[in-house]
Amino acid sequence: MKAINLMDEVSSLEELYVYKKIGILNDNVLSVVQVENRTLDFHVHEDSDELFYVIEGSFYLETEKKKIKVNAGEYIIVPKGIRHRPVVTQLTKFLMIELAGTLNKENSGDKYED
Repeated sequence: MKAINLMDEVSSLEELYVYKKIGILNDNVLSVVQVENRTLDFHVHEDSDELFYVIEGSFYLETEKKKIKVNAGEYIIVPKGIRHRPVVTQLTKFLMIELAGTLNKENSGDKYED
């Protein structure tokens, strides 16, 4: 066991869009990523909810019915089965939590590695 500083972990990333796994909680992966000027395609996770916690910056989470702004210090949970996409216009640092196997190159912007 050890304490993890989220800001240190996400700030240690040298590139944008690279997911760094920082922990496992039961069957869930915790990862940090820095994103800027990126809108992913709409996609759905059929078997898992997904949590976006904004460490720094802000972004919009779009579904087919609404667009929600999420700011630093806030999180949003996307329930499984909901089509969604993140829309990031400024540098934003995230903690993401999802069931292992949920993220892949197809739904995370191509730089995700298992």
